[in-house]
Amino acid sequence: MSPNPLAATVASLMPRARTDLAELVAFKSVADFTQFPKGESEAAARWIVAALHAEGFQDVALLDTPDGTQSVYGHLPGPEGAPTVLLYAHYDVQPPLDESAWSTPPFELTERDGRWYGRGAADCKGGLVMHLVALRALKEHGGVPVGVKIIVEGSEEQGTGGLERYAEQHPELLRADSIVIGDAGNFRVGLPTVTTTLRGMTMVRIEMETLAGNLHSGQFGGAAPDALGALIRVLDSLRAPDGSTTVDGLSGEGVWEGLAYPPESFRADARVLDGVELIGSGTVADRIWARPAVTVLGIDCPSVAEATPSVQARARALVSLRVPPGVDAAEATRLLVAHVESRTPWGARVRVEQSGEGQPFRADPSSPAYRAMAEAMGTAYPGERMQYAGQGGSIPLCNTLATLYPQAEILLIGLSEPEARIHAADESVSPQELERLALAEALFLTGYAHV
Repeated sequence: MSPNPLAATVASLMPRARTDLAELVAFKSVADFTQFPKGESEAAARWIVAALHAEGFQDVALLDTPDGTQSVYGHLPGPEGAPTVLLYAHYDVQPPLDESAWSTPPFELTERDGRWYGRGAADCKGGLVMHLVALRALKEHGGVPVGVKIIVEGSEEQGTGGLERYAEQHPELLRADSIVIGDAGNFRVGLPTVTTTLRGMTMVRIEMETLAGNLHSGQFGGAAPDALGALIRVLDSLRAPDGSTTVDGLSGEGVWEGLAYPPESFRADARVLDGVELIGSGTVADRIWARPAVTVLGIDCPSVAEATPSVQARARALVSLRVPPGVDAAEATRLLVAHVESRTPWGARVRVEQSGEGQPFRADPSSPAYRAMAEAMGTAYPGERMQYAGQGGSIPLCNTLATLYPQAEILLIGLSEPEARIHAADESVSPQELERLALAEALFLTGYAHV
């Protein structure tokens, strides 16, 4: 660790950080209230309210956002004339998926092989704990030298846009000179990284209908139009033979000019099976940071165990389309819908319904805040220089904040490095990364006070 005086203080705060993270992970705060109790999310939000009060934040409030979830806000005034920094994290998490695939219970923080396991440990309850540790360390060294606003979202993973719409309705609430989004991650453990681009996203439900009801496949198969077959044909049309995304009218030729991502490293990170090829064309960085990518997230059809010899009358799929900076997500949605409708075979009835959308984002890495962060990360990670990378995922709030506050500098850091396996079974966080990034954030806030 760095010899900076803050380093020892941050290290001393790590046991408390683990306790905080364990309490947060225990909340099953999935913002899909059709499957998970709303009370779990509300309890997590109340925990954050209490934590902010304990750290001296003022105007702490539960914000009822238009999508039916709650975000938590607080304000810590700074010295006269000091800049204001907005810190962001989210407390909602992805569902645990198949709990039997987890080595330990998903909502119980468990230490194993030097990492802390649990849903949300990295994405993004750990990001909130990172902010708290940085602020606590500064308070032990004379106080926080900037004004701080904090916003902790309750529905980021659902992509339903509640906080974005709330911010648009209350434009002064989150105004700041710089914004630190604690929901990204280092390119590698130990390699300090700021994310400068995010792909946007749209999600659509595709429903195919061909018959008034299922039919016996022996009696009617071969002439009766199969809704599941029609759906499969449409989904296949969204990819070229090499696996590249092909949505009619949507360019797929973007090029990434920053940090390289060696194919062998990507194969290891993605846990690609031996002999299975990567999909798409161009470099790996081109494919995941600079080009659109379609993913079939799920299909509603009978399982193999429950299947009968029937021609299916209806079938449904949920499809995600990621789009790079420079592509408007709303236009991408229009093109995707038009593609599906035009490629539907046999005159099948198709209905496409959007279920989520977020715009892509590109930051300006030449700003004073980036210089302050580079210096801070160089101290927190001795011998390393801060790197710039893209991220294939979306954080819809980023573009809302960039539009509302065009002069604000936006930096994306966080704990979701490849080993964290966010959104998958056995999600985890490196406590060493949590410690180093909390120190980097504390050093950044100190340095940014004087830019």
